[in-house]
Amino acid sequence: MAHRLISFSLALVVLTMTMAFTATAQDYTVVEQDDEIQISTPQLAAAIRKQGYVTGVKAQSFVDKKTGAKDLGFGLDIADWIMEPGSDEAYREQLIGEMVYKFGNEYHGMTAKRSIEGPQICTQAKVLKPEVIRGKDFVAIKQTFQYRTAAPGKKTGSTWTQWLVFPVGQRYFLSMQRIDAVNSSDAMFLRIDMPGHIKHKQGDSFSEVYLSYHNQDEGLIPSKEFLTSFAPDERFNFRRDRDKSPERMIRGYHIRNVETGQAGPWLAGMTLDPTVVSEAWCHQRGYICLIEEFGERPIKAGESFSAAFIVGFFDSTTEMHAVYDQHKGHTGLAVTSDGWKLTK
Repeated sequence: MAHRLISFSLALVVLTMTMAFTATAQDYTVVEQDDEIQISTPQLAAAIRKQGYVTGVKAQSFVDKKTGAKDLGFGLDIADWIMEPGSDEAYREQLIGEMVYKFGNEYHGMTAKRSIEGPQICTQAKVLKPEVIRGKDFVAIKQTFQYRTAAPGKKTGSTWTQWLVFPVGQRYFLSMQRIDAVNSSDAMFLRIDMPGHIKHKQGDSFSEVYLSYHNQDEGLIPSKEFLTSFAPDERFNFRRDRDKSPERMIRGYHIRNVETGQAGPWLAGMTLDPTVVSEAWCHQRGYICLIEEFGERPIKAGESFSAAFIVGFFDSTTEMHAVYDQHKGHTGLAVTSDGWKLTK
């Protein structure tokens, strides 16, 4: 495995990253079009959609300029519904179609869950108005949306906020997703894609998946394990109420060239406070689905909850761990034109 061939120490990785981060004299560019915002730094390219399939980073627009590799899914850091445990079957006939959540199947698994507020932002919001913040050595995007449908007895209007920060000098971006709730719940959570799903044909586009909470084979799962479909709670599933929160919450895949089979970089998503993750899926359903749910704790109307992430390209799992340990323990992200910082 590529990560086993890396001989430099963790300290050297951290030193290298620090040196790269301080070398930020190079410019970035931002091109704003009617339907999307295109961002380019010396290390990365990315696009953020304003229309259509929105939230996060547009599918196949996230490019590692070091290797030419791209993301393999439907987008990165994508947002869905506000949810909670329990079934909607008792009032399902009162729900509009996009609020119905069917479980007990291979697609969603056996665990009863229901939507509190919708719609699924990525597919149904249709239009967002991203705000661009330009800093000296970074560019950031802020996106917001107010949920407009709700389950019986629930209000509409909770606010979703996403920050995306692209620092010059790095092959990754930082992000945050937050919910400011207008409803109370014993266990409210937000469903997202983290980092994003994996399109493939019999494992051709990637060689292995890395799950930091998977205790076998150093967290590595070969592509051959994803050739047939299985439910999210059948294999490679993490649940906080069943499993101990890991030291790190990192999920990624090792890209390979479909035509040549040559190994590329890793694309990984890191949740910087692993204790906020209530469930993390990694299952095959025509593609590999990397859904993550965070929160699932009591919340009152007027309160908020959030999670902070790093998503990007890495040469090894050792490098992933080094980046994670530099930034771990945060759930928020504050941004102005003067700078950005991770917050508790």
